[in-house]
Amino acid sequence: MDQAGILREYAGNAGVTGGRDASTGRGKKNRVRVIAVTSGKGGVGKTNIAANLAYLFSTQGKRVLLLDADAGLANIDVLLGIAPRYNLCHVLRGEKSLSDVVVRGPGGVMIVPAASGIQEMAELSRGHKMTLIEELECFGEKPDIMVIDTAAGINGNVTYFNMAANEIIVVLSPDPTSLTDAYALIKVLNRGYAIRDFLVMVNMARSAEEALRVFRRLSAATDRFLDLRVEYLGYVGYDRTVTESVRQQALFTEMFPSTRASRLLGAIADTLMNDRKICSDEPGMLKFFGNAVITGNE
Repeated sequence: MDQAGILREYAGNAGVTGGRDASTGRGKKNRVRVIAVTSGKGGVGKTNIAANLAYLFSTQGKRVLLLDADAGLANIDVLLGIAPRYNLCHVLRGEKSLSDVVVRGPGGVMIVPAASGIQEMAELSRGHKMTLIEELECFGEKPDIMVIDTAAGINGNVTYFNMAANEIIVVLSPDPTSLTDAYALIKVLNRGYAIRDFLVMVNMARSAEEALRVFRRLSAATDRFLDLRVEYLGYVGYDRTVTESVRQQALFTEMFPSTRASRLLGAIADTLMNDRKICSDEPGMLKFFGNAVITGNE
């Protein structure tokens, strides 16, 4: 059977367990919801946002898998002060299973750590991608939500993992270069891969007004030049407790749950969990299996 045929077979079984429809309560098959957290440039706090969102989802009773998809430059393990024995590289090389490398983080979040300084991981091959979907299919603890912390920029790994998601959160800061690079990332994903829906959040803003100005500049550019929809998800303000939590290798929403930054990100997490207009009905893991890998790089 060719790769596309294998993927179709996986797609028929992807992410299905007995469950209930969240909106109607009627029985239906559960599918894993895949959320990519991405950015056009580094230094905007993307990884911190991804890890804290994963934790906040877990506090709402969700089983969460957090994938560090910056396959060659690991960040999540450093952010959380964990020293995993194995990482994603061991999985993609076929040396370990996904269950072997998963470590438990705050709130019971299942973390798949990435490798650091491994050049072959900087651009995943078709074989690596096939191995990953096989491992996700066989993973015994199917999550409710999979949060993907992509690398920054527009390389092949970034586009691949964004294609794998049914919701893409673009994180940017008030820095003008962040705005420019966020637009470039959205443009690549739209024109190269026909992705038309993006959620946008502004990090490290000094005020709600500043965050909204940043979003409106981005929205004005996408409205003028691109055929897509960007939706404002919210913002997280500049807060010294965020910096302090990073120094202590902890999550700011866990360490300082009552601070402004934690409340703002908590509101974003609530929006993602409860706003049915934003939540995509696309099957997350099915799209991961059926779409992203077939059209991924060789």
